Amino acid sequence: MDRHSFVANGAHKYNGARAQLAEWFRTPQGRYILDWELAQFELATEDVFGYRALQAGLPGIDFLRGNRIPLRFSAALEPGATLAADPLQLPIAGQSVDLAALPHLLESVADPHLALREVERVLIPEGQVVISGFNTASLWRARQALMSEGRRRALGAPWDGRFIGLLWLREWLRLLGFELNGGRFGRYAPPFARAEWLERAAFLEQAGERWWPVLGGVYVVRAVKRVHGMRVITPAWRRERARRRALAPIPQRNGSARERHD
Repeated sequence: MDRHSFVANGAHKYNGARAQLAEWFRTPQGRYILDWELAQFELATEDVFGYRALQAGLPGIDFLRGNRIPLRFSAALEPGATLAADPLQLPIAGQSVDLAALPHLLESVADPHLALREVERVLIPEGQVVISGFNTASLWRARQALMSEGRRRALGAPWDGRFIGLLWLREWLRLLGFELNGGRFGRYAPPFARAEWLERAAFLEQAGERWWPVLGGVYVVRAVKRVHGMRVITPAWRRERARRRALAPIPQRNGSARERHD
């Protein structure tokens, strides 16, 4: 199968999965995840400057709301996108985007590595990308693993998605010339469906951040596109502000890099 046919065959499945995910974010369980992620995207993007910022997927939710780049637009197959486009084939000129936001994009596309390659293509040198995903070392992944395939399909997104471990994501980014420069795990409560149970488990947030930070249900990471021999000089005041407001470094975890991501 050629690349065009592969992308076309996955487009319909991708569109349905993203619509389901947007609907799930309106549930108490989804809102619990979304509120934290929006705060992290705001911290990760507020000090990124330039001319164009791209959000790939979920156009009904503004993950770039904390950024001040003048031209912010969304590219997706879902209704409401600024640019109707498959994230695997972005109709955007190479090296023309300063910032890209990928909220749970890699979990729903047919080829997540190809999606990252497209983002690398459109980003300028030293451009930034912010990615969110479900953590494979968490209770949320454990619940997904315990479900039958039929149950996953019946529930839809996010449970039928392919959760991608951070070690795999880090390696993919490295191969494409990206360098992680910040990130955070979050949301330590079990995947309760009812709002009252999530509220009762609120004490786990501080405990999780202190005692088992790498076991959060989701992660948000930021990476910069490095180009050999090029270095962007930024004003001292901007570097200092970015240092104060940046996401925390990703905690390191001992163990094998052969982490499951299916």
